Amino acid sequence: MKNDSFETIGKVLNDAKSILVFTHQNADGDAVGATAALTRVLRQRGKDCYILFDDDEIAENLRFMDRGYSSDDEEIIRDPDVTICIDAAELKRFPKRKEKFLQGKVKICIDHHMVDETICDYNHIDSGAAAAGELIYKLFQAMEAEIDKETAEALFAAITTDTGNFQYSNTTKESHMIVTDLYDLNMDAAAVSRNIYESVRPEKMRLQSMVKDQLELFADGQLAVAIVRQDQLKACNAVMSDSEGIVGDLRSIKGVEIAVLIKEDSDNKCFVSFRSKTEADVAEIAAQFDGGGHKRAAGCTIYSGAEDVYQMVKQAVLDYLKA
Repeated sequence: MKNDSFETIGKVLNDAKSILVFTHQNADGDAVGATAALTRVLRQRGKDCYILFDDDEIAENLRFMDRGYSSDDEEIIRDPDVTICIDAAELKRFPKRKEKFLQGKVKICIDHHMVDETICDYNHIDSGAAAAGELIYKLFQAMEAEIDKETAEALFAAITTDTGNFQYSNTTKESHMIVTDLYDLNMDAAAVSRNIYESVRPEKMRLQSMVKDQLELFADGQLAVAIVRQDQLKACNAVMSDSEGIVGDLRSIKGVEIAVLIKEDSDNKCFVSFRSKTEADVAEIAAQFDGGGHKRAAGCTIYSGAEDVYQMVKQAVLDYLKA
């Protein structure tokens, strides 16, 4: 798939009057930061612009970036000139909102997850980018947009979260160069980091402790698997976004090459997150379940009960490790 230039995409956005921004369900720091930054810049240019979420709440430690930018009201812009999906190239990544996305007169996709094709009119897919936030920064450069302190902090949040605070192997020299530019814009990286990493609710800590206490190891410790169950959420008075970060902690266990976290959404639906430490390609495993992502981080949705999903995913990973 041929990429459209950021200059071309920027012109489309500049010519539009109303723009709805989309990202994937269970939005992470990159999704929230990149979309918040884009929405702020577009509003500063006089656009009627909102991020459209479904009824999933933004994780509490990420809400500092949403300064009136988001809505769950699909009619907040009834007939958008442009719909743009960030960090989510496929409609299955925001299934509850896909019909509204398709109403855009022009549809745009900006993502760092490789796909063969999209249904959009304009696309920029770069799997070499560590975060969608990096691509939105490049879009701003092409648009000659002013990046103020708030926008810079949202972009920093996007990049720091998707690089694991610059520890993951997807971190590049360019990641650091972009962040250097953001520092020059007077962003407060320490304040952003406090919001993201040091504002943990007690409910989240209790949930994570409960889930990690029940983790299991397989293949001589190469595979770590855990489940976040609905009854655990109720017991801790937690929400599913409180499970953010658990899969990374599973991967951090000595000897673990692949970590899997299964999130029970309902009796017949689970979200599965895969992470690898060195060489394993978890996107290949996720693809077996119609999912996708990166070599080191991928995911899928499986329509089955948590126990069945556990067995299916465990076996798929064990087969991969034996190959």
